Amino acid sequence: MGHVLVAPDKFKGSATAPEVAARLASGLRAGGAVAVELPVADGGDGTLDAAVAAGYRRVPVEVSGPTGACVRSAFALRDGTAVVELAAASGLVLLPDGPDPLGASSRGTGELIRAALDAGATRIVLGVGGSAGTDGGVGMLAALGARFLDAAGADLPHGGGALTQLTTVELEGLDARLAAVEIVLASDVDNPLSDAAAVYGPQKGATPADIAVLEHGLARLAEAVGPVAARLPGAGAAGGVGFAALAVLGARMRPGIEVVLDVVGFADALAGADLVVTGEGRLDAQTLHGKAPAGVAAAARRAGVPVVAVCGVRDLDDAQLRDAGFAAAHALTEWCPDEARCRAEPGPLLESIGRTLA
Repeated sequence: MGHVLVAPDKFKGSATAPEVAARLASGLRAGGAVAVELPVADGGDGTLDAAVAAGYRRVPVEVSGPTGACVRSAFALRDGTAVVELAAASGLVLLPDGPDPLGASSRGTGELIRAALDAGATRIVLGVGGSAGTDGGVGMLAALGARFLDAAGADLPHGGGALTQLTTVELEGLDARLAAVEIVLASDVDNPLSDAAAVYGPQKGATPADIAVLEHGLARLAEAVGPVAARLPGAGAAGGVGFAALAVLGARMRPGIEVVLDVVGFADALAGADLVVTGEGRLDAQTLHGKAPAGVAAAARRAGVPVVAVCGVRDLDDAQLRDAGFAAAHALTEWCPDEARCRAEPGPLLESIGRTLA
């Protein structure tokens, strides 16, 4: 029997990474293979699920959502390491009434970090993909005790739009426990803070006028907190949450998929595997730039284990796949040409592909 490590990311809008892994593994086992499920993520939404699937304990927390309304969230905890997923507190998926590019806040992410500190975490992995706002991380820092004031000495309202009124930053009230905690910023974004609004703002509903406001506010924040840190790779991640983590929390940045592979114990799970199966909803040019399947393929290739990709839709040719380290790829749309059906009912198709791989 072949030993197969099944390590996919989510099929966005269709199935979670644990669901994809379970269906592929079911097909592999039906075909006679030994399958080990190890869902992964790249630091964005799905990172929490991957940690829990790997044995971390899910700790439920109620926090402020991106517009301030209370949302049910969680972080993952094991042996002093907490995995905090920004998207689970301050993500686009949590906006109740559509985009809010000027008002969306990262405060809930800071509340998750504070809850992790309360639970005894000494190391925090902060995955920052999928953010709803561009507030430079001030919401996150405010939840941890910092203050951001206007000319009258009043606390700024939530959201990046208010940063144009920033006059004073007070960091003395930051939670003292942060000084003794290692914080790892898991991100596949290496842009500086100056790119946060122009490059990623449109994805969050920002108009050209909104972007101008946000850029003005982020420039004021950078001047007040740390102009040098604002130019660091990753400072522009998650609407500037990367900047706040690097400049104020002393975080160390690493590629998101590398961090997640460490968190879930990929290297140990890879030992003895004859094949790795990974994938995501769409294999395209973005896959090749820091997304989970490419990271899995690189890690497996270093260990001499072949990798097969499974996806919903494939936009990469054979040469691109080979260059990225994939031995082959299977798309659901190659089995069923109805893309809507593939998205709505991926399970049976994933099982069929698993049996074929076995």
